[in-house]
Amino acid sequence: MRPGAVEVGLVIGVGLLALPDLLRIDRFAPFAQLVSFRPYVLCGLAALVLVLAGLSWRVRRLILPAVALLAVLIVGVAITAPRAQAGLLPSGGGRPFTVLAANTLDGSADPTGLAELIRTERPDLGALIEVGPWYRDRLAPLVEPLGYRMITATGTDSDGVTDVFGVTVLAAAHLGDVRATVDRSTQFPIVEIEGGGLGATRFVAFHAVAPRLSDVSEWRSDLGALARYCTDSTPTIVAGDFNATLDHSALRDATAGCSDIAAQRGRGLQPTWPTWMPSWFGAQIDHVLVTDPIAAEDFVVHELAGSDHRAVVARVRVPN
Repeated sequence: MRPGAVEVGLVIGVGLLALPDLLRIDRFAPFAQLVSFRPYVLCGLAALVLVLAGLSWRVRRLILPAVALLAVLIVGVAITAPRAQAGLLPSGGGRPFTVLAANTLDGSADPTGLAELIRTERPDLGALIEVGPWYRDRLAPLVEPLGYRMITATGTDSDGVTDVFGVTVLAAAHLGDVRATVDRSTQFPIVEIEGGGLGATRFVAFHAVAPRLSDVSEWRSDLGALARYCTDSTPTIVAGDFNATLDHSALRDATAGCSDIAAQRGRGLQPTWPTWMPSWFGAQIDHVLVTDPIAAEDFVVHELAGSDHRAVVARVRVPN
């Protein structure tokens, strides 16, 4: 028996929910929000396929919907599963370099905890998101004795009191006299660091607006700004809160010339937001991206008290 309208509607609805990026409708609400949680949608889809397969022994018209949804499931798994498989480690060459990315939730993160993370991990550079002058002044006395300085930029909407529009780069003193350039073409400033001990490498601290219903267009525009870093010939590290996962076609298109460190190390499905959910549930929206010839060595997620984001630490090898 052929499937009825209900079964056809079910297949279409679930297909759009699980694979909106293939039709590029994930660039619009509500799919921009829903696709962030595709791994969990696929788990639910797997359960649905099993239920339909079981029922199809009695209700024959469910066979085709079950097969169609199984095909959707296979495509979805083929897209997401590689991020949980680590690639080969780099075989020498270059020098080790550690990067930190942390969103402090408008300066709400515990500065003592962040300073302890910095003391333990010793990043060479860090992208501190939603860190403006107020939080920087609280953190500085804790990290300057460790051999760091901070370069802070604020967005055009900053009121000088909140930290939400601030982006701060944490720079280790051993890098010497690095140069900072601030791009304010997006809602949040983009801070570029070059020179000094970085050599030929460029570091970019990046924050995209969240894809809220009223901000989806600006979110797409912010992500589009990444293309100039991923297509440039300069070896580049981009770190921060992208407010997008690798399931978003807008992010994948803009970063086609970059590699995601978490995905390279088989940790591309590890959630970094939100921290109020169980640690196994959420979306990885905080990233460290690199261009050739920078190679990935490690990626670790850390809890950050007071923030709704987890901090990430990436270890890479940069050109000498």
